Amino acid sequence: MSVPNVVVHRDADMLAKAVAARVITRLVDAQSAKGSASLVLTGGTVGIATLAEIAASPARDAVDWRNLDIWWGDERFLPSGDPERNETGARKALLDHVDVDEARVHVMRGPDSGMSAEESADAYAEELRRAARPEDHAPAPAFDVLLLGMGPDAHVASLFPEMPALYDTRPAVAVHGSPKPPPTRISLTMPVIQGAREVWVVAAGADKAGAVRLALADDSGPVQVPAAGARGRQRTLFLLDRASAAKIPASLGRISSP
Repeated sequence: MSVPNVVVHRDADMLAKAVAARVITRLVDAQSAKGSASLVLTGGTVGIATLAEIAASPARDAVDWRNLDIWWGDERFLPSGDPERNETGARKALLDHVDVDEARVHVMRGPDSGMSAEESADAYAEELRRAARPEDHAPAPAFDVLLLGMGPDAHVASLFPEMPALYDTRPAVAVHGSPKPPPTRISLTMPVIQGAREVWVVAAGADKAGAVRLALADDSGPVQVPAAGARGRQRTLFLLDRASAAKIPASLGRISSP
């Protein structure tokens, strides 16, 4: 796994703009190299703001949206179109504004599909397996970019501290009893997250500062601090605003500020 690099921006608005620019650049580079690219989306305030900034960017059309696979790190187990679903927010902010191939938009299905949460997770795991290539050496693709938000408790995706999903090695898992509503969710598991080429943890706000410090500490474990396990194969970025970075020790030595 890669060692995290930390980039600090002035505020949440600037953070969303900067992450959007990074996403566009990374996808264009990946498509130039191999013809297609893969992106894992996250929800949350900054995650959705980032997607809106991508949609608003004059550079967005540099991305070949028809040759992009779009996945989600987690989803609330709610019916299609529910405003609390990450998919709903992503469609409104970005996907409805670009020419995506719907066959390459990989949605985590909700209860209106007739599936239970376990069946939905199993179906997503199978979709991940089908998309994996031999060179990925895993039952899921090695995503070009996997975006993650982070909670004040240091959870990422829907992997909450000390919950059973953190021990699960299947590609996707149903999560019950989430400490944040709604209680039932679908999430990628830690092995899939760690199999991504690049993992970008995006966080803003003073309420995240303690979690950021723990996530970057060398002695933190991913069961107690899930964000401490959010590491990519080739690159890991913690993209932060000043408030969320306020408690990072000066000794870290890996901080840059544009």
